[in-house]
Amino acid sequence: MCSVDATLEILGLVITVAVVAGASRRYGWPAPVLLVAAGVIASYIPGVPRVEIDPDVILVGLLPPLLYAAAIRTSLVDFRANRQAIGLLSVGLVAFTTFTVGLAVWWAVPAVSLAAAFALGAVVAPTDAVAATAVARRVGMPRRIVSILEGESLVNDATALVALTTAIAAINGKAIGGSVVPTFAIAAGGGVAVGLAAAFVLAIIRKHIRDPVLDTTLSFVAPYIAFLPAQLVHGSGALAVVVTGLILGHKSPVLQTAASRIAENTNWRTVQFLLENAVFMLIGLQLRGILDDVHGASSAVRTCLVALVVTIAARVAWVLGAAGVYRIGTAHMREVAWSWPASAVVSWAGMRGVVTLAAVFLLPPETPGRDALRLAAFAVVAGSLLLQGMTLPWLIRRLGLPAPNFAEDALQYAGLITDAARAGAARLEEIRTDDDPPEVIEQLLARTSKRTNVAWERLGRPVDELEPPSAAYRRLRMQMLQAERERILQARDTGLVDDEVLRTALAAVDLEESILDRIDDAEARVDEELVAPPQQEGECEHLREAPRVAVARTREGCEECLRDGTPWVHLRLCLACGHVGCCDSSIGNHAAKHFADLAHPVMRSIEPGEAWRWCYLDERLG
Repeated sequence: MCSVDATLEILGLVITVAVVAGASRRYGWPAPVLLVAAGVIASYIPGVPRVEIDPDVILVGLLPPLLYAAAIRTSLVDFRANRQAIGLLSVGLVAFTTFTVGLAVWWAVPAVSLAAAFALGAVVAPTDAVAATAVARRVGMPRRIVSILEGESLVNDATALVALTTAIAAINGKAIGGSVVPTFAIAAGGGVAVGLAAAFVLAIIRKHIRDPVLDTTLSFVAPYIAFLPAQLVHGSGALAVVVTGLILGHKSPVLQTAASRIAENTNWRTVQFLLENAVFMLIGLQLRGILDDVHGASSAVRTCLVALVVTIAARVAWVLGAAGVYRIGTAHMREVAWSWPASAVVSWAGMRGVVTLAAVFLLPPETPGRDALRLAAFAVVAGSLLLQGMTLPWLIRRLGLPAPNFAEDALQYAGLITDAARAGAARLEEIRTDDDPPEVIEQLLARTSKRTNVAWERLGRPVDELEPPSAAYRRLRMQMLQAERERILQARDTGLVDDEVLRTALAAVDLEESILDRIDDAEARVDEELVAPPQQEGECEHLREAPRVAVARTREGCEECLRDGTPWVHLRLCLACGHVGCCDSSIGNHAAKHFADLAHPVMRSIEPGEAWRWCYLDERLG
């Protein structure tokens, strides 16, 4: 019976998490805040059992896969570029918060010893990546800030756990003296070394795996292959997992097959969704048990208020202070300094989460004021999620920070795809032989050209004005695939076709439909209007010398299409003579033909809201 009850409890938890998280996604609400609130409410429903989680379940069972899932999706290039800022937040700020909160709690609550107060400071020091970046991405925070917050939360767990271990040693009566810095150096160095070794071994194994199922299985055990050996050598298991995840994520395009990468991405997104959201729900469910253990309400409330206020204030002071130092420092420091609005947002994006609630349960039973400290940790998590999580979107909008411009993303994407297509065509030219069928070569080049044209069509006018060929293809092909699936299912119902054959046929249809769905999802993010992109570094001579505008010879549309009575998709303007021609997706392709005939190098789009230019000679955007 107990096993049945436990199963029902787990099932109820998963269903509740899915419903609340799904509603938050649908309506744009902050999921961490809603899940914690739902957990608090559920903890007081009659019949809901008291929840008290073993900290090892979080720190050993859930933390490694959560860190790994975030690390493999974090750009190693961005992490390196922002390493100084990440170091200031994940090491410097954690140490500052530990010291500041510890002194404040020790001064305000006499019943708490200095070592116990520093332990609480270490517990509340690390931020939670999920809480901050979920809000950041929903409201459109600048990507550099999101990268810094993600990098901070990946690394600061290791710093905080080292500080907590040192404080617990002091609580147990051990002399720590000058051991803090050596302990941190051993933990950091050991974690990085084990992470590099684990990544090296896993990369060698992964090179020889071509089965997506086996590759995903290896991916699921990878966090523990890094975490457990690091813990055994007294290194930071969290840091080892992060290093392994960053490297394997960066190397995945050359180590894994395309099918393996797609499978890994889908599976880890599912795991991350369930674990992250379940943890926030469990945070709320623990409140009732924590309150039941607290004695001395006034002292507990004072501890909670001091811990919450000082934790928030310490981050604000550190971030704004560091920004001020950078703005008056050397020329290089001034160059990389954050703006005051960016600094304000980073200082306020300090929501706490899973590590804080798990770490506080590591405090030994003999810790003075242990129950009040556990409640204070919960207050910091819940208070930061509610106060900062609910007001961060307003702050971002109020400060007017520029959101990612999906139109400029589409422009960069089109340029990148064009460059990649040229590389593919060049490789084909190198490897083709006289024995290769001409129709195959033509088909390969046509497919490459089609993908390039689709990318440029994303920059065009709305579909309701004129549907581009790629959009028409997707619309019609989706209807065809639906009919194909219905016919396959009819064959299944007759029982005349073998099940293995049916599954293979359905998989082929599903695969093509999933590709079309991915294209639709990507294009749905593009803004209706495009703005002029900033001048690129290394802009070619023709773009620099060409005018921004020219007088169009035919304002009604493409000259040749008007003459011949043919339709066009998008229009391009020659900046040398004012010729108006149609794009490569159009039947006539007259803009490119105009360049081939007269060698006028630069054209620009004259679609509504667009101002980008293209140099045919150097094949560069401007």
